[in-house]
Amino acid sequence: MNEINDSVYLFCYFKGHGDGLHLAWSRDGFHWHALNGDLPYITGQTGPEKLMRDPFVLAAPDGMFHLVWTAGWRGNGIGYASSPDLLNWSSQKFLEVMAHESETRNCWAPEILYDDTQDQYIIYWASSIPGRYPETDDLGDEGLNHRMYCTMTKDFKRFAETRLFFDAGFNVIDATVVKDNNRYLLFFKDETSRPLQKNIRVAVADGIFDGFKNVSKPLTGAYWAEGPSAVKINGRWVVYFDKYKLNRMGAVTSADLKHWQDISDQLYFPEGAQHGAVQKIDFNRISHLF
Repeated sequence: MNEINDSVYLFCYFKGHGDGLHLAWSRDGFHWHALNGDLPYITGQTGPEKLMRDPFVLAAPDGMFHLVWTAGWRGNGIGYASSPDLLNWSSQKFLEVMAHESETRNCWAPEILYDDTQDQYIIYWASSIPGRYPETDDLGDEGLNHRMYCTMTKDFKRFAETRLFFDAGFNVIDATVVKDNNRYLLFFKDETSRPLQKNIRVAVADGIFDGFKNVSKPLTGAYWAEGPSAVKINGRWVVYFDKYKLNRMGAVTSADLKHWQDISDQLYFPEGAQHGAVQKIDFNRISHLF
């Protein structure tokens, strides 16, 4: 391939029931090319179900790649592993982040945010605790009623006490946080079933723990969407998501976070890609994968 001297986009995803970490790359954020023959780089070996769904890789400032994932449909923890090069991985750990809540039903779609204001990593995920928010307990699937929780760490060995991260007043999963100059954007899935939502929304905060407010109307259309991931390309926000009932990836774009255009027909993702996460990355960090 021709030499690349600048940044590219890296996309991590899974296929099937939860087969492991797949990677794809793109120069423009629209045309994506699978790496490793579209085979997983690592598969789930921890947790009761040993799944690896919803993988999220952070290319961290410490030079490592930190990976978290949904390790099972039920349970009180998430999967974690690290790598210097995306090829050689540490032993997998099952982080029981909700062990203090004995009624926790699940821990879904974890992600990691590097907090440069405190030089720490924030891991956040969705969990459902029966009876914790009774006013919306009957509005989700199978009695699940999620809120976003988080923990903090500086070394992925010692973790702060788990705390509530985001409560929009309704059932929320699949959150992703992006820093936008001096503010933070939180894109997430409204998981409400009654009345039917299953769409992507965004909220804004001045600080990570200042409370995300001004929840938007749906950014997505009359289809079921989940797993949002957002980057800025040429001055416009692009929010990717999984059109999981249609078995394809989709995206919407906006310059002002208010007016959104569906650009799904401009995307070319690896066939079967599900619930991905996109980040801009220095090509030198992944050049050895080609």
